[in-house]
Amino acid sequence: MTVTAVTSPAHSTPADLALGFLTGGVVGASLTAFICGCVVEKASLIVMGLVLPAVYGLVFFLATLPRRAREAAVVPRTALAVIEGLEAAGGETSDVPVRFDLTVAPDDGPAYRAEIRQDIHLAELPDYRPRGIVVVEYPPDRPWKVRIVKRPTPEWEERAAVARVDSAPGPPMKSESPAGRAGGLLTLFGLLLGVAAVPALFRADLFPSREGESGAPPRPSVSSSSTTTVVSATGTVTLGPGRSMLDEGDLRKALESLAQGGDDRLALTVVVRDRLLTVAFSPSGVNAAGFDPRSLPYDRLPGLVDEAGSDVGSPQSWQMTADRVTGSLRLRVVVTGDGGATTLEADGQGKVLRRSGG
Repeated sequence: MTVTAVTSPAHSTPADLALGFLTGGVVGASLTAFICGCVVEKASLIVMGLVLPAVYGLVFFLATLPRRAREAAVVPRTALAVIEGLEAAGGETSDVPVRFDLTVAPDDGPAYRAEIRQDIHLAELPDYRPRGIVVVEYPPDRPWKVRIVKRPTPEWEERAAVARVDSAPGPPMKSESPAGRAGGLLTLFGLLLGVAAVPALFRADLFPSREGESGAPPRPSVSSSSTTTVVSATGTVTLGPGRSMLDEGDLRKALESLAQGGDDRLALTVVVRDRLLTVAFSPSGVNAAGFDPRSLPYDRLPGLVDEAGSDVGSPQSWQMTADRVTGSLRLRVVVTGDGGATTLEADGQGKVLRRSGG
């Protein structure tokens, strides 16, 4: 029998490369949209992450339906083949995936080599051995898509029992040609592009602007020693390094700097830490239990902090809060150290009313 070479499967076409790129983009965009939508609680992104792959799958199914119909209409050819080699992979079911190296000998054409993977039942595996003759089927336009016929007709079964097939030279054609480097790189590029496209298109939802909004007041000037910021009805003052609100006169100056331009501005809450002062002012036109922040007993604060910190070992942090929630001005000083925490409550003149912790 004369043996000639058979053309191998074609490499990836431009359509295959474009399909890989598009698939990677859809996968990256849908996953990113779904995850980002769950994080920012944006229903539109979650829906996009779920609908996009479904729509892509439907379009792909409809676009490839004519080709698959043509392939299904092709009548497969039957031929004899000799097993050049086989290798079984482990499996958890009764069907074991086996890689076959075959020489296929069609009745009306040259013999050729083909490498396939097919599941074989574990009990039938001893029936397949090197140099054994089997009956195979393949599409005439795709001879590398070979499939072993497990239950051939009596006629082909009789031919396989007495036939002798010579080995064909050359490397075997594979039923599934591996994707080239270009295809893999394009798919990866599409995946990365899809991941990047979602934050770029929906940046307004994912990264809402905190600055430059309409009606927002301009940023105040910043000095080397302290920073004063007034936003809406809240004001803050941050002292520079090496300074403390317990230093003589610093707390008074900080409060007066926030009260500038509004002598009758009342405060709802004043919170003082070592270098930070925060004042929540009462909005204009709102009746609330406010107080003049400049009326606080500045001179008593260092003594209250020292008294509260006497029972906590080495003091690590302190905080004073002033408000009129109970109707009268109250000061609460909390000092935390390695020995625990102590809380002092004092009136508007700085007289200690009760003590806890320590």
